[in-house]
Parts: sequence; structure tokens; C-alpha cells
Amino acid sequence: MSDTRLSVFKTYKLYVGGKFPRSESGRVYEVTDSKGTWLANAPLSSRKDARDAVVAARKAFGGWSGATAYNRGQILYRVAEMLEGRREQYVREVAAAEGLSKSKAADQVDAAIDRWVWYAGWTDKITQVIGGGNPVAGPYFNLSSPEPTGVVAVLAPQESSFLGLVSVVAPVIATGNTAVVVASERSPLPALSLGEVLATSDLPGGVVNVLSGRTAEIAAPLAAHQDVNAIDLAGADEVLAKELEIAAADNLKRVLRPQPVDNWSADPGTDRMTAFLETKTVWHPTGSLGASGSAY
Repeated sequence: MSDTRLSVFKTYKLYVGGKFPRSESGRVYEVTDSKGTWLANAPLSSRKDARDAVVAARKAFGGWSGATAYNRGQILYRVAEMLEGRREQYVREVAAAEGLSKSKAADQVDAAIDRWVWYAGWTDKITQVIGGGNPVAGPYFNLSSPEPTGVVAVLAPQESSFLGLVSVVAPVIATGNTAVVVASERSPLPALSLGEVLATSDLPGGVVNVLSGRTAEIAAPLAAHQDVNAIDLAGADEVLAKELEIAAADNLKRVLRPQPVDNWSADPGTDRMTAFLETKTVWHPTGSLGASGSAY
């Protein structure tokens, strides 16, 4: 056997509706490491790719939001298992994308997997934390409970290719939303690899859709799309964020403005989950008060 062989270069594709299409445009762009060395060609998504991703996300929303919170937690934990199995691949991709040593990249990957597990544990607890019974002056039950907003467009952070990505995607789907994710423009490979993990987990197709390319080019149609219910502007700069916020106002989208994050490893709290939840309040009569003053 020859001691030399040809390397098998990986072809990265989009992840839309549980499948791996090439960009509708047929375009790609070069992805380089922190030193400018070529790593791969990534799909350059078009406006039609963005629209297709919204259709897939909307189609998946009913089943995903209607699943029990416990079941969503199980599925998200399965994703974490798959991420753990591909840990070394992510270490290589994060090291190349962010110019980190192997040990520092491993710390980022481990933190991202732990973060995914953390959100998996929240699926059946967030309702208990932010929902509850409300005191009213009358013979009524008044109960508030959170429900998912719907289809959420997520602009992944530009500088944190994996930990930041997980930190903005996991809370959106943990609470029953579906997502259209625009990967980091400079470092999209970990996000595109995440699609491969999601496809081989139990996550239904369309719950998460991953697009790569020029952030501004993809985000514009998503912000203006009438079937997108919310948008996370984590990966937008100040100028782009303002333009997208104006476009999002047309159908009253929920907008999470860019937040300065010095350290994605810090405790994320529940803010990114509650940002994309609506509160449903139900009133129900308790019936006539008995002689003892009690009611049921």
C-alpha cells in the first residue's frame, strides 16, 4: 500500500428542513483560519434559501411546540451526547476558526456541550419559574403560563463560533420555538457541523435550520419576513442591527438587541429563554362561595 494518499476534503452544506441542500444560488465562499489559510468552501446562502428555511421552520413548529417539555429535554440531551461523540472534530474546527490553542479550544467545546445540557434541563422547569397563579379580586382562577413565540431568526455571534452559537440556539428551541440560524460569517464551519449532529439526533427536521454566507444579505429578508415571529441580533453590528430592527417592526416581531458579551462562558441565566416566550393568561370561574368561604 502506498504511504501517500489524497486527502478527502469535506463539502459543507446548509441544513434546512432536516436535509443538506447546497445553496440555491450555487455560490460558495472561502473560509480561512485566523492566519488566512484556506479551510473550506462554505455555501453562500441566498434570499430564497432564507425563505425556504422559514417554510421548514414553520412546518416543524406545531409538532415541536406541541411536544411535552420532558420530551424536548430528552431530545436536547441526545444532541449533547452526539456533540460529545464529535468533540475532537469541534476542537479542531474551533481552534482553526478562532486562532486558539488546542487546549483552549477544548475548553470552549466542553463549555458549549455543558451549556447544551444545561438548557436541556430547563425545558420542563422554565414554566414553573416564570408561570404561576395570579391573585384576583373575585371568584376566579387566574393562571399565567409561557408559550413559544414561533419561528425565531437567530444571527449567531461572529466572534464565538461554537460556544456563542450554542448559547443563542439552545434557549430558543428549548422553549418550543423553531429557529433559522445565520452562522458566523467568518467562522461558519462549527455551525454547519452542528447541522450534521442535529440530523443524526432525534430532533425533528426543520426545528433548527442553518444558513451560512453574508450575514447582512441573509438577515435582511428574515427581518422583513412576515412569517418570522422574532429575531435575535447577537451577530449583527450596530448599523446592521438598527436596519434589521426597523424591518422587523413591520409585523411587530420580538427583537433581542445585540448584548455586549465579554465572556460567553459566564452563567447565561434565563434571559435568552424568556426573550422568546409569550405569556398566556387564563381566567376560570371558581364557582359559588360556600358557607365556609371556600370555593372550588
